[in-house]
Amino acid sequence: MDSWTFNKIAGAVLGTGLLVIGLGTLGAAIYHPEAVPHDKPGFKIEVTEGEAAGGEGGGAVASASLGTLLASADATKGATEAKACAACHDFSNASANKTGPGLWNVVERPIASHEGFTYSPGAQEKASEKWTYENLNTFLSNPKGFIKGTKMAFGGVKNDKKRADLLAYLASLSDAPKPFPAP
Repeated sequence: MDSWTFNKIAGAVLGTGLLVIGLGTLGAAIYHPEAVPHDKPGFKIEVTEGEAAGGEGGGAVASASLGTLLASADATKGATEAKACAACHDFSNASANKTGPGLWNVVERPIASHEGFTYSPGAQEKASEKWTYENLNTFLSNPKGFIKGTKMAFGGVKNDKKRADLLAYLASLSDAPKPFPAP
């Protein structure tokens, strides 16, 4: 190896070292990392009251009663919220199955009972129950917490008001809408 090749290799190694040190110094000048004591978390984890009290069940607990929330719910706003659901569910009177079952007349319908739709084993285990307002509220807040192994990939509606609006809209999808629970 001649001296010219050796100088090129040594220059590349030294240049790379200087670049790394320079970038580290520049990064420290821009960002000022603060040491966090070990007894304090790096960031605060927000836990809702329902998750803390409910444990593994996953049901969200509304700050107000479901009847109170539904009394002030707006089905028109719920229809807007439901636009995202329309990709997988049919809201019309035809109640056709798509990726998910049709939702016409879903309130008080037995769970896992829509004709022609193949439900997950977790949903079939709940077939003896009905889609009451309480069950719909719990499901819409955390689908995977209410029905283990559900095929529904939706993460849930965490906002109580938006969920109540959505429930009011679902209630309106019937020839004979079911009355809301008392406040």
